[in-house]
Amino acid sequence: MPSADIAVVLGTRPEIVKLAGVVRLLEDSARIVWTGQHWDPGLTTAFFRQYALPDPHITLSGVAGEARGRQIGRMVSALSDHFTKHPPAAVVVQGDTNSAAAGALAAHCAGAPVVHVEAGLRSFDPDMPEEANRRLIAPLADLHCAPTATAAAHLLREGIEADQVVVTGNTVVEATLESLPGPTEARRVLDGYGLRPDRYLLATLHRPENTDDPARLGRILGQLAALELPVVLPLHPRTRAAIERYGLSGALAGLRPVPPVDHRTFLALAAGCRLLVSDSGGVQEECTVLKRPLIVVRNSTERPEAVRAGFARLVRPGAQLDLALREVLADPDSIGSLAGRPSPYGSGTASAEIVSAIRSRYLVEDRARLLCAS
Repeated sequence: MPSADIAVVLGTRPEIVKLAGVVRLLEDSARIVWTGQHWDPGLTTAFFRQYALPDPHITLSGVAGEARGRQIGRMVSALSDHFTKHPPAAVVVQGDTNSAAAGALAAHCAGAPVVHVEAGLRSFDPDMPEEANRRLIAPLADLHCAPTATAAAHLLREGIEADQVVVTGNTVVEATLESLPGPTEARRVLDGYGLRPDRYLLATLHRPENTDDPARLGRILGQLAALELPVVLPLHPRTRAAIERYGLSGALAGLRPVPPVDHRTFLALAAGCRLLVSDSGGVQEECTVLKRPLIVVRNSTERPEAVRAGFARLVRPGAQLDLALREVLADPDSIGSLAGRPSPYGSGTASAEIVSAIRSRYLVEDRARLLCAS
C-alpha cells in the first residue's frame, strides 16, 4: 500500500454518493476504507457499482447493526490500527456519520491530517447524534471543506483558523447532475411504479427522532396515508424494523412502500414528484438541484440554506405537517416557482475544489509541482 495516498473513509450510502467524485479525481492516490456502517446491499453495493468505484482497499467487520457507542468504538480501534500500520498522507471524512466521527478520531490518534468534507453544518440541536459527530470532528480536522459561506462562518466563530477553511460548494450538486436520468429513462422508472408525473409524493424517513418514537412515526405515516395522491415510500431498513417493532404495519396500507432504491432511481422519482417529504439531509440538498418542493419533517435542520432559498419547509408532525402538506399541494405554482432559483450549494465544482485543496496540501509531488509553477 503506497505511503503517499489519501485514505477516504466511507460507511454509508450518502458518503458513497458525495465522495465518489473526490475518489475518482484522486485517481490512484485514493485508498477507500469501508467501515460497513450501512450493511444492506441496496444501500451500499449498488452505489459502488453505480458510481464506478473500485472495491474498498480495506473493509472493517463487526460494525453493522451495533449500538452507536459500540459501533464508533470498534471503528476507532480498527481504523487506528490501520492508519498506524499504513500511514496515509491524509484522511478524508464526510459529513456527520458515526463513520466520519470514528475516521477523524482514528486519524488524529494515528497522527494523520484530517480533511472534513461538508464541514461547518450546525443544527444547534444537542439531541441530534449527528450534531455531536459534527462538533467532535471540527477540532480534529486540519482542512475544513465548507459547502457554504454559512457553514464556514460557523467554523470561524468556533475558533477554527481561517486558513484551514475553504468554501467549496457541496459535492451533492455534481453527484445529482451526474446521476439524474434523462427523460426517457425517467419515464420508464415512473411507468414501472405506475406513477404519473406531478401526481404523487415521494417520502423518506430514517432519522431516530422519527423512527424511535412510535407515536411520532405512526402520526407521520397516518398523515401521509390520508392524502389523496399516492405516496411512494422507499423503506430504510431502520424504518421497516421500527414499523414492525411497534406494530405499525397497518399504517402502510394507504401508502406505497417499496424497498430501498438506487440513487439513479431515487432521483428519477424525486424529479417527477409533486412534493418531497423527508427527514434526510441529502434530500434537502438534492431538492435544490431538482427544483422540487420539500417538506422536512424534523425538529431542526443543519441545512438552513435550502429553507432560506425557498426549496424546503421545516415542520414537525401533527398540525405543522398537516398545514404544510395542504398549502403546498394547493399551490399550483409550487414547482414552477422553483425552476429559476439557483441552488445555494454551488454549481457542481465542489469535488474538483476539494481535490485541488487536498493535492496542494498533502500530496508531496503535487505540492512540489505547484511550487515550481508559481
